[in-house]
This record gives sequence, structure tokens and C-alpha cells, in this order.
Amino acid sequence: MKFHPTQLPDVRLIELEPRSDARGFFARTFCEQEFGAQGLNTRWPQANLTRTLQRGMVRGLHWQAAPKPEIKLVRCSAGAIWDVVVDVRPHSPTFGRWEAFKLTSEALWQLYIPEGFAHGFQCLADGSEVSYLMSESYVPELARGLRWNDPTLSIPWPIDDATVSDRDAGLPEWKSWTKSLRRDAAESGRAAE
Repeated sequence: MKFHPTQLPDVRLIELEPRSDARGFFARTFCEQEFGAQGLNTRWPQANLTRTLQRGMVRGLHWQAAPKPEIKLVRCSAGAIWDVVVDVRPHSPTFGRWEAFKLTSEALWQLYIPEGFAHGFQCLADGSEVSYLMSESYVPELARGLRWNDPTLSIPWPIDDATVSDRDAGLPEWKSWTKSLRRDAAESGRAAE
């Protein structure tokens, strides 16, 4: 595997290195030793698979809050997706910045998303499948999200006629979410006095 840095700190684009023969190919998608040598997470207690039937569907933008924030290792196993990560770490120099990656089953790339990043994707082909490993088990009360079409983030989703779930359509916009962060920080400061 080859580990490539991105414009966002700690996010890595990982290039698989297939070994081919007459049968097809073999490629490692995870190696504890190689990930550890890169300073990346090596514990994955949960693995997920999504299949999205309709081209244009957006899933996200989601993350899990402390005390059990998630690290994700995401790979498109069928079809193609436009994968987006947004830095939601309030003290990060790249807070509010996003980056997008086209992942396909043919290209053999995967994305390492550290904790503190919202994640979402748009399916570019009917029947796209995304498999991902997670560093923490899902905790519903820690689930967080942002509106996929937030005007402040201005993410250029490639398919205009996107569809989303009712849950994702009801997620907060960036301005209201950051306002609640400031309010919580102020309340926390007053409580500490």
C-alpha cells in the first residue's frame, strides 16, 4: 500500500497495490504493521457495508462525537462515489475546510478519515457499494451530522438532482452548528468559574 497525504491533516488517500495473474488480482486493504508504521489506527471493531441503489443519492455528512469519536477506513467496492470529508475539529487550523475524492471499485484507492471529520458521499452509479472499517462501535446518542448542501461549505456535489434521506435532510447547517459550539463553550467556561 502507498499512503498519500491530502490537503487536510491526518486524512490519507491509500493506494492499493494489486498483484495480478491469470485469475485476476490480490490486494491488501489493511496491514497492521504498515498502518502502525504510518502512525495510523490499527484497531477496527466494526465493519460496515452500504449499497445505494440510486445514482445521485447522498449519504452524510456524519461523524461520531467524543467520548467515542470514529476513525474510518472507506473503500468503494462496487460502482463509484464522490467521497467528502469536512474538518469539524474546532481548534484545527483547517476547521471548516473540506476535500473530496472520487473512489471507484476499479481504481483501488481507499480513504483514511481520522476522528473529528464529518464524512459523506454521493453515489455516481446505481448500485454503488461502500465498505468501511470503524475504530469505534456505533453509539446513537453520539451521532452528529451537517447538512450535505450547506451554503457555507459550498461542496460541489457532481450530480445536481441529489436525493437524501429524511434524517440527512434535517441535519443542521454549518452556521447553526458552530453557533451551538460557541454557546456550549461559553456555558462550559461559566461552569468552570
